[in-house]
Amino acid sequence: MKLTQLAACIATATLLTACGGSSSDSDSSVINLPNVQKVLNTNADIALAVYSDAVDTAIDLKAALATFRADPTDANLEAAKKAWLVAREPYGQSEVYRFRNSPIDSTDYSSEDGPEGDINAWPLGEALIDYVKTNSSDFGTDQIGVIANSAGIKGNGAIDAAHAAANQTDNIIGNTNVIINADLLANTATADDEHDVIAGYHAIEFMLWGQDLNEDNNTTDGTDRDTAVKSYAFERGGQRPLSDFVPGFDGTNSTYDLSVPSHRRHQFMAVAVDKLIADLEAVRDGWKADATYRTAFTTVTSEAQAKQKLAEILTGMGTLSEGELAGERMQIAFSANSQEDEHSCFSDNTHRDIWLDAEGVANSYYGAYAGYDSTLDGTDNVTTRAITNGYGIDDYLRDAGKAELATRVETALTTTATHYTAIDTKARAGEPFDVLIMTANQNPNNPVYKTITALNTQSALIAEVATTLGISGSVVDPDASACDTQDPLASCDE
Repeated sequence: MKLTQLAACIATATLLTACGGSSSDSDSSVINLPNVQKVLNTNADIALAVYSDAVDTAIDLKAALATFRADPTDANLEAAKKAWLVAREPYGQSEVYRFRNSPIDSTDYSSEDGPEGDINAWPLGEALIDYVKTNSSDFGTDQIGVIANSAGIKGNGAIDAAHAAANQTDNIIGNTNVIINADLLANTATADDEHDVIAGYHAIEFMLWGQDLNEDNNTTDGTDRDTAVKSYAFERGGQRPLSDFVPGFDGTNSTYDLSVPSHRRHQFMAVAVDKLIADLEAVRDGWKADATYRTAFTTVTSEAQAKQKLAEILTGMGTLSEGELAGERMQIAFSANSQEDEHSCFSDNTHRDIWLDAEGVANSYYGAYAGYDSTLDGTDNVTTRAITNGYGIDDYLRDAGKAELATRVETALTTTATHYTAIDTKARAGEPFDVLIMTANQNPNNPVYKTITALNTQSALIAEVATTLGISGSVVDPDASACDTQDPLASCDE
């Protein structure tokens, strides 16, 4: 999610009523312990596979950044960008393991103290990290400002657009008194609004791409983002100049000097990717065989335990679908025409974030993981850890005599996929998410609008599955977003 604490939204009861309510085939309990065990085992197997792939691709990103640091050429910058994009492919599919006190959200599996915010939080506090361009619309204080920070910039105080514009070196890269190390990057999302993000995937993204400006390096004003669109692949999004990274260093030569801005940028990315890998490894290890969390999650000896574990899976699926993906990751940006609130705003990779989050929900439902896409053509081709014979929620429902409900869920998942595929197709054709959300494009025929409403419907059916299985409580967290995802054009009051 964007942040670890989210505002309240519409009540679940309202959501269920508006989207169809509970099914006539619901009953108090349809629990089969051996079949629940199979669901849990598959769910854990997928988690281990997807987080393992996330670690591997982050390690590949580290290697690409090291090559670029030693030889900062256009080709090596392009390779580093590609490595970042590939690293997002498995990680996006892991987001369904959120919202359930699993290793991504919790280290003790009870409190929300996990590394997710350090890994994937946004919007980024880019003005804390490096120089930025500002204007009164897309890059004003609301977009790039922070109300406070713990990185030592401006006395840990607030930074607004005016200060950032007038003090281009008052940031981590420009202030040579700031030591770039893991302790520094641990001071991420510490302000009350948590917009002072300086770590994770999006910090590296900003360093590689920079802000998404017009082709003439002027700032867009929210109405002309189509003029900022470049060709698909690695030239999309921001166009940070290669000169920002020259000279480079190999870590041993005599030109290594952390008073040099280019060296500080390379150092920042090196520290950031090391922290990213360590955080991902910690999450992955919680899903390994015999790990404390996995053992507890896959141990089920009673109907009450079985319902609790199924509720955890369905909560990840339902809350990601509605509050997090439809609301926080899509509707906030869509309804407000806010480029800063799109998930991967520097690289214009938000269409993949949407696809992959939704695909992760389907993975949990079908008990399958196809691997990830290393060629960035939209087809999963790295299948080393693919899981094709797992036992999913779909199998469980059918074995429990709930085939009609299973079919309706699958229809909803297919509808969602149709619409997020349309977003992806438009992005590949030169109309990325930040163009789709422009005011002139905000209408019910927009695939962003359609995907939001499809996710709303999908989440209601996931809630219906819980009801059918006799699970009490909500599996669609009413506090996950302030958005009414039945109306994608409605503003989200946070």
